[in-house]
Amino acid sequence: MRELVVLGTASQAPTRYRNHNGYFLRLDETGILFDPGEGTQRQMLLAGIRSSAITDVCITHFHGDHCLGLPGVVQRLSLDEVGHAVDIWYPAGGQPYLERLLEASVFENHVELRLHPVAGTGPVHATAAWALSAARLDHDPETLGWRLEEPAGRTMLPARLEELGIRGPDVGVLQRAGRLEVAGRPAPVLLEEVSVERPGQVVAFVMDTALCEAAERLAEGADLLVCEATFADAEESLARSFGHMTAAQAGRLAARAGVRRLVITHFSPRYPDEGVLYEEAAGECADVVAARDLLEVALPSRRPPA
Repeated sequence: MRELVVLGTASQAPTRYRNHNGYFLRLDETGILFDPGEGTQRQMLLAGIRSSAITDVCITHFHGDHCLGLPGVVQRLSLDEVGHAVDIWYPAGGQPYLERLLEASVFENHVELRLHPVAGTGPVHATAAWALSAARLDHDPETLGWRLEEPAGRTMLPARLEELGIRGPDVGVLQRAGRLEVAGRPAPVLLEEVSVERPGQVVAFVMDTALCEAAERLAEGADLLVCEATFADAEESLARSFGHMTAAQAGRLAARAGVRRLVITHFSPRYPDEGVLYEEAAGECADVVAARDLLEVALPSRRPPA
């Protein structure tokens, strides 16, 4: 299952209908919690997300609406005695704030946390399933955007397999080994002969920033972009002065970057109805979702092979 679960959409302060920020990205066996603001633990309960589903936490910066829920989440992980380590990725400059959040109250620690302060821009971590990278955004304090990239895979060509007489378990052997000895052929069949490259999926997370080159790099070619849209276009100068984007700017960013699905969020409380922000973003980008608390957003299906 690959989906985004929105836990909160409010910028600065929660409202009656919007919790502080919080976003859970489910990518098969990987579960990444982005920017757990105040109330995230309760929102996870309402959304049916177990604490054990969290494998990583990514924090963009240490304004309260993006991190005040971390103590509760960590203590819930410990209370549930989650058996796997949880990696926490965050801007290196926020180390003092992270330490205070992790020691916010008395509790018995029964979970292994692996802390990863990230300084600068570029690759951060890679596994066989996903590669994580970061970029410094235009916001104060130090703020990082995140990008997850799945390695390219391969799509098998059934007609070519049939032509070569490769069936059943032999297909799996060929996929794993990259080559297969076939009776009657002087040379082994190579995986490249019976498959084409399938692009991996890309998810980008751009939060609390003025429009900038780093945001464009993060968004480039993303299947799913989660992006702040704090203000309407009429408040563009206000957005710029506080280091934020308008909904129209988020839409233009997504369109220029070739994003397949844009999720706008981080709404100012001056907009009780996010419809006006949706309309502005949708005027610039074809596939836009205005986030709402507890909304589930599926990743678009894979891009077809070249």
